[in-house]
Order: sequence, then C-alpha cells, then structure tokens
Amino acid sequence: MSPAQEPPQDGSISAESGVAGSSARREYERRKAKDEEKLREKWGRFGGLAVALSEERQPTKSWDRGAIGEERLGARLNALAADGLAVLHDRRIPGSKANIDHIAITPAGIWVIDAKRYKGRPELKIGGGILRPRVEKLLIGRRDCTKLVDGVIKQVDIVRDHVADVPITGALCFIEADWPLIGGAFATRGVHVLWPKRLAKVLTEQTTGEVDVVRTHESIASRFKSA
Repeated sequence: MSPAQEPPQDGSISAESGVAGSSARREYERRKAKDEEKLREKWGRFGGLAVALSEERQPTKSWDRGAIGEERLGARLNALAADGLAVLHDRRIPGSKANIDHIAITPAGIWVIDAKRYKGRPELKIGGGILRPRVEKLLIGRRDCTKLVDGVIKQVDIVRDHVADVPITGALCFIEADWPLIGGAFATRGVHVLWPKRLAKVLTEQTTGEVDVVRTHESIASRFKSA
C-alpha cells in the first residue's frame, strides 16, 4: 500500500468519496461507441466519414449532458468538503441499477442530492383546495417533472433505512436552469428545489447538530458503493 493509499491516522474521513458523474460518463461513452459502430457497419469504407459528419443521437447526448451536470455540481460540493462536511458521489443503490448522484453529510444531517441539467424555469404548481386533495407538481418550463421529486423521495427512503436515526433531506439541484434574479428556490413534499450556489449556502449553514460526520460518511460509503 502506497502512502497515498494508507488510511489517515488523525481521524479524518478516509472512506472513498467516489467520482461525480462517473457512471453517466461511462454510459455516454458506451452508447457513443455503439452508435459509431453501427454507422461504420452501415457505410463500410465510408464509415469514418459518416461518423465525422453525423450528429449524436439525442438519447446518447442526454447522457453527456447529465454527466456534465453531475461533474459540475460534484466539483462545487468537493470544494465545500472539510472537517464539518463530507460528500459522496455516484453511489450505487444496492439491488438496483439506479444510483444516487450525491450525498452530503453535515453535523445537522444527511442530504440526498439529485443533479439535473435542464433548461427552463423550475416552478411549483399547487392544485386542489377545500373540496379536492392538495396536489403539488414540479414544472420545468411547461413540462411536468413531478416524477423527479418522486425519485428523490425514494432515494431518501432508501438511505433512511440504513441510517434511521439521522435526519435526512432530499434536494433536486438544477444546473443551468432559468432561475429568477430574486427568490426561486422552493420545497415540495419535503424535497428542496434549488441551484448549485444556493445548495452550497444551505449546506455550509448546517453546522449545528449531533451527527458524527466521519463515522456516518464511512457507514454510508460502505453500504452504497461507488457506481
């Protein structure tokens, strides 16, 4: 074991934090290679030219966009990491092909963070009333993206099953969205919807609490492996 691999002796965080966006980046490269292979097979000796002139398919490109979003948010979270705050990136959900983009551990609790690189303005639409059940929908522009909130809630529940005695909060962090100059952040069904700078501010304010950041970080890292 090299000195860089040796576990620290000062009680600092030693668990592997992972690489933000790594699984999305691998999936993008896999899909890109498969698309290019199909073009080469179709066009024979003109395959190289076909690859050079063809635009990427949208389903393939979306994985690249997602990876970039996770990478950018991961870099910001890494810049916050210190003795009072720890982060994990791209964690595999046991028994599933899905993953959790980012997990932040603060003295006040755990944040389960899903990064999205969407265009449009995130808004909360509330329906129902006295005679009808209250319904909250997340809109991005005109698109109903409420399923994103459902996904974060599911991830929060999965992490809570592992650390039931620690407060856990979910967050949807939109990179490059059309946020207003004043306000904009909101919460729906317990999930915070915000942007990277706002998220960083919220996390750095989570300084009061009884969570053992080092032990919790290592416990979650051992349960939720790097994807």
